[in-house]
Amino acid sequence: MRKVPNNRAWWLVLPVFILVAFSALIPLMTVVNYSVQDIFGPNSAYFVGTDWFREVLRNDALQASLGRQVIFSSAVLLIEIPLGIGIALMMPTGGRRASLCLILLAIPLLIPWNVVGTIWQIFGRGDIGLFGWAVNAMGVNYNYTANTVDAWLTVLLMDVWHWTPLVALLCYSGLRAIPEAFYQAAEIDRASRWAVFRYIQLPRLKNVLVIAVLLRFMDSFMIYTEPFVLTGGGPGSSTTFLSQTLTTMAVGQFDIGRAAAFSLVYFLIVLLVSWLFFTAITYPDRDK
Repeated sequence: MRKVPNNRAWWLVLPVFILVAFSALIPLMTVVNYSVQDIFGPNSAYFVGTDWFREVLRNDALQASLGRQVIFSSAVLLIEIPLGIGIALMMPTGGRRASLCLILLAIPLLIPWNVVGTIWQIFGRGDIGLFGWAVNAMGVNYNYTANTVDAWLTVLLMDVWHWTPLVALLCYSGLRAIPEAFYQAAEIDRASRWAVFRYIQLPRLKNVLVIAVLLRFMDSFMIYTEPFVLTGGGPGSSTTFLSQTLTTMAVGQFDIGRAAAFSLVYFLIVLLVSWLFFTAITYPDRDK
């Protein structure tokens, strides 16, 4: 007797497909349509083909923003991933202290992005901000509104303060999921603390670290609100990242066609680099 397949599950998934179509595919197709046209008004548009893409790839301002974005995202990953792992390793394994640490870590994640920029805008000022005053008191001429290096370090420090807790919480959950038998075997073998981390904890954190790296890369590569509120992209254009350049092009200059082409290139860069990160981290598992 031939078994009749039950397709009821497809009807249950259908609302999700419809929601994705309206929330992602239709806007994406709209951007693709705009990227091949020169928009002059609601009813005035001319087909230009791939001209905007060629112009975007040759634009010096966009290339400079891309360079700053790559440097910033690389610095974020190099600092926040090891720091998050270290914090997770130092946290208590249970009890009230663990609960208190989890609550304190979660506080920065609950603050809206524009509020984070405002907090550090005040915190970094040399006249009324505690951080700016303390740095100046140590004899360092610190001014994030006038000095390029100070602005970069302040934006980076702000991002580290805001998002390192996310990495720490992810790593902490991964550490708590390791069976106690692994630690008991390591204790019997008299393994050192480094050996436990190298051969037990770090391999078991691989899947968690994949999520942490991808989330932090995508978010840092699309950062907009915090540096815009803190520095406005300055001094000059030293902290003007890709997202701010795109917003200025689309909203400030109303250059819809060029901005649409730029946004597609932006999307493809994020997608490609995320795929490379995922492949590089998970590749050793495919050989087993």
